Amino acid sequence: MHTIMLLDDHEMVRQGIELGLDNEPDLNVIGSFRTSRELLEALARRVADVVVMDFTLGPSDTDGLSLIQTLSRRFKRCKLLVVSSHYTLATVSLALKAGSLGVLGKTQKLTELIVAIRTVAQGRIYLERCMLLALQESTSFFDRVDVNSPVVRPASLRLNTRLTPKEQEVLRCFLEGMSVSSIAVKFSRSVSTISTQKQSAYRKLGIKTDSELFMFTKQFGRPG
Repeated sequence: MHTIMLLDDHEMVRQGIELGLDNEPDLNVIGSFRTSRELLEALARRVADVVVMDFTLGPSDTDGLSLIQTLSRRFKRCKLLVVSSHYTLATVSLALKAGSLGVLGKTQKLTELIVAIRTVAQGRIYLERCMLLALQESTSFFDRVDVNSPVVRPASLRLNTRLTPKEQEVLRCFLEGMSVSSIAVKFSRSVSTISTQKQSAYRKLGIKTDSELFMFTKQFGRPG
């Protein structure tokens, strides 16, 4: 029997998951919470085997990344499974590096969630096949990790993996506060060329927004 705690600021989501797990004889939901504070207080009284948590919590709550790090540090026996509507390569990479054992998109079926919970409960990494392939192509994250074995944390991930030198230059300048126009002037390239190189780098890193880039660099380091 694996004990489960749920964290999502949407009650309907929590109720749906709880009802779906109710018919599984080996899965027992022992807590359902709206805020990270409620979850932490409950875990202090009784540690669950698995916490199924949303990556994006309420506006007044902590961010998902900080919570994963806190849970990993304070409750080492507890396995973390992130279920997120914001399912990008960057989000998955950040969640795994912070301490989650699995990440699942909210568009997946409940049967997939059940498989993910059982996998994570056994101390193994769970990822959808498409995301696993994307990670293998874009980083060396799984160079030393067998997804069928207990997770082994890599020493580091480099932001510049698979980026061309020019893409690294563009991102480095952008992170220093330069605009696309300023970068174009600096390297004597057209604005459209700089913009294309920036978007190409974003695609390789699996990110879509500038804020995701800043989160990514905070965890994995600056390019170059």
